[in-house]
Amino acid sequence: MRSPARRTWVAARPVVLPALMLAVLLALWEACVRLFAIPEFLLPAPTAILDAVVQQAPTVLLHTRATVFTIMAGFAASILIGFPLAIAIASSPLLANALYPLLVLTQSVPKIAIAPLLVVLFGANETPRVIVTFLVAFFPLVISTAAGLLATPPELVELGRALKASWPQELFRIRLPSATPFVFSGLKMAITFSVIGAVVGEFVAADRGLGFLITSSTAFFRTPLAFGAVMLLSIIGIVLFQLVVIIERVFFSWSVDNRGP
Repeated sequence: MRSPARRTWVAARPVVLPALMLAVLLALWEACVRLFAIPEFLLPAPTAILDAVVQQAPTVLLHTRATVFTIMAGFAASILIGFPLAIAIASSPLLANALYPLLVLTQSVPKIAIAPLLVVLFGANETPRVIVTFLVAFFPLVISTAAGLLATPPELVELGRALKASWPQELFRIRLPSATPFVFSGLKMAITFSVIGAVVGEFVAADRGLGFLITSSTAFFRTPLAFGAVMLLSIIGIVLFQLVVIIERVFFSWSVDNRGP
């Protein structure tokens, strides 16, 4: 039987080990910058980055809020549109054949090329950035969800039909519960890609957001602030990803437990 200390270490290890590795990397980064006297405008030290972010805290907070709003709006749109598309693809081979080429088409065009056209169509406001975020995020969610719905064990489907289950009953009581691990895999990818999509949209046309802060800071050689914005984007991505993981473990723990080790 494991001791309490051993159980605590096993529970904390997924957090402690990455944190230690990050601390070591930051210490090496700081040491190399100081040892080789690298100019700040080329590669700022972690302490210089932290100092720049703290000094510009109100501005950074404003840009962070704008980026988080774009991320969540695009992610929500990917869920609202992606789930019905996935259900349609899984429900009808005819719809699957019709929709799959269009889905692939949306992913084959670089989003950085679409963003300026969206600005022309919708203006330099939040809408183009949300649409770019949606276009980046919804594809993995649709594919993962459709794959999960189609991977439902056929014996469960046959049992439901033998019991005269209607199509909504088959979908919500058999297929979706079976597809839950696939759905959350898609959600994890979608929330991560939403961060990328939001930044791409802000690079093209924005007057606020961390992507805008990066471009404006590098234009005036405020490299520490630009690095700080990049690190904040990484933190946002990690936090949102972990929120999806927590939701899965809290509300769908049966699905996580059934995956095995």
